[in-house]
Amino acid sequence: MKQSSKMAFTGVLCALSLVIMFLGGIIPSATIAMPALAGCLLIPIVAELGVKWGVAGFAAVSILSFLIVTDKEALLIYILFFGYYPVVYGLFDKFKNEALKMVLKLLIFNAAAVSEFFLTIYLLGIPFETIEGLGVFAPFAPFILLLLANLVFVIYDKALKGLIVIYFQKFHKQALRLLKGK
Repeated sequence: MKQSSKMAFTGVLCALSLVIMFLGGIIPSATIAMPALAGCLLIPIVAELGVKWGVAGFAAVSILSFLIVTDKEALLIYILFFGYYPVVYGLFDKFKNEALKMVLKLLIFNAAAVSEFFLTIYLLGIPFETIEGLGVFAPFAPFILLLLANLVFVIYDKALKGLIVIYFQKFHKQALRLLKGK
């Protein structure tokens, strides 16, 4: 496989990821969805070229997103979780114990979610406003949101697994042919 083919393959998928990240700034309600979708475009890079190329793609999209993406919260979400998670997803397969695997994934997700929360408040200056409609539950709002985010993460993790399976079933052979120039 030629180095130029690898570079072009990675470049095209990174460019698509970057466009998706840019659209996150245009579509106000897409702060979480666009980084998740952009990260999924790294799956073919990792599948065909390996983790090193996936990390390079993640770094390229992160740096370029920093320069052109207007929604900095979406950028943080991409950098802190959705960008690298599809790249390292396969590394969890080394663990045979499914419960341990999920606990490790949840630890990584929670570290990213809490980091994103504090960086959004203190770095980006986006104030965390108490949700007045919750009354006595207002002080617990961050914990409730984190719990709900964990539930969504479990669904995302299963969906990512499904996307990887579909990729190998439907697109892997075509990507190999493309990379080999046939």
